[in-house]
Amino acid sequence: MSNQIVIEEVEEKSPAQKAGLKRGDIILSINGIRIKDAIDLLYYGNEPLLNIKVKRGDKNLKIDIERHDARDLGIKVSAFPIKRCRNKCIFCFVNQLPKGLRKSLYIKDDDYRLSFLYGNFVTLTNLTDDERERIKEQYLSPLYISVHHTDRKKRNIMLGNPDAPDIMKEIKEFARAKIKMHCQIVLCPGYNDGEDLKKTIRDLARFYPHVSSIAVVPVGLTKYNKVPLRPVTKQDAIRAIEIVESMDRRFKKKHGRHLVHAADELYIKAGIPLPDVKRYEGFPQLENGVGLVTLFIEDAKKLKRPAHLPKKRIITFTGESFYPYLNRFMEGLKTEHRLNIELFMIKNRFFGETVTVTGLITGRDIIEGLADKVGRGDYLFIPDVTTRDGGEEFLDGITMKDISKTLSVDVMKIESTPQGFIKALEFCGGRS
Repeated sequence: MSNQIVIEEVEEKSPAQKAGLKRGDIILSINGIRIKDAIDLLYYGNEPLLNIKVKRGDKNLKIDIERHDARDLGIKVSAFPIKRCRNKCIFCFVNQLPKGLRKSLYIKDDDYRLSFLYGNFVTLTNLTDDERERIKEQYLSPLYISVHHTDRKKRNIMLGNPDAPDIMKEIKEFARAKIKMHCQIVLCPGYNDGEDLKKTIRDLARFYPHVSSIAVVPVGLTKYNKVPLRPVTKQDAIRAIEIVESMDRRFKKKHGRHLVHAADELYIKAGIPLPDVKRYEGFPQLENGVGLVTLFIEDAKKLKRPAHLPKKRIITFTGESFYPYLNRFMEGLKTEHRLNIELFMIKNRFFGETVTVTGLITGRDIIEGLADKVGRGDYLFIPDVTTRDGGEEFLDGITMKDISKTLSVDVMKIESTPQGFIKALEFCGGRS
């Protein structure tokens, strides 16, 4: 069975361990309700008294758990099969990847469960009636929804899916069920900018407070793109920001809070100063590149002096769009602490130089960009956003070990925040 819920880990001294659940047990039901995935486990496993039916080998067992506090069961279960995307979006990044990369990079998910659990954006084009009811019944909120356009015909052209349902009906149904939604609009010049952008924002704003945030992000195009779609220019970015800020001002005046946000990359492209920290009100779409730079700058103001400072030279890098902001931070550290730090801007030759974000820098780009800039004995700090899934491998399959060996440097993956940089400095300083 592909949807078996197998226990992969049991936490020490957890309610699950005390009751006798073991690694390898297959969870069949809880209190008589069949368990289909990790979300069912969270939802139905939240009762104080649980009768869990499991399969262990060729035996079916019943295990009772009585909980006296709010702790979870203390188990990790197998991942569920991911629902794949059926769309052929004109701007799809996966379709712009070259051949020969890891197979996992070509998987296009469009799964409402990943949206609820991890904040992945979904189009809601492949929901069944049962899944809609499940979202409402189990209150799977918030959901992160890729809207792009609220005109069904125009949206379906962008999705490359003429049969996609009306997104406004989907949002209306979930709003009635009080599901919180964070919506994104990938800005594609000629498709959903100008008056189309205004209409989409206006339509979504009608469903406030259930539509809790709206983000406008520029389309990302690699050199492998084969669709006749042009990148967002400086003038496109300026116009989009004018629309976003104008409409948001009216919304703020009416409701007392900000709803519509432009991605950092739009401000950088436009050459317009980024909003201050108050503008983002909790940073609802930080993972979508909305407010990341502002938060970095704000966090940098709160830093304390490192307890230990390394004597060796520190090397790190970033993408073109974030370089001016990170460089300002680095220069401050160099001046205040007399550190030997060098920051380099890496051009993205793998995907093309129109790709300027740090998270898409590949191992090959790092090696080529730093080959004549680092030396034996240096520390190379690698931002964690450049590696996949918390591991040590870059998008092109190059590993941190490969970089260390090729460049003859010590490498360290660091958290991509001011605090993460200071922690790395202290760690290296303690080793010096």
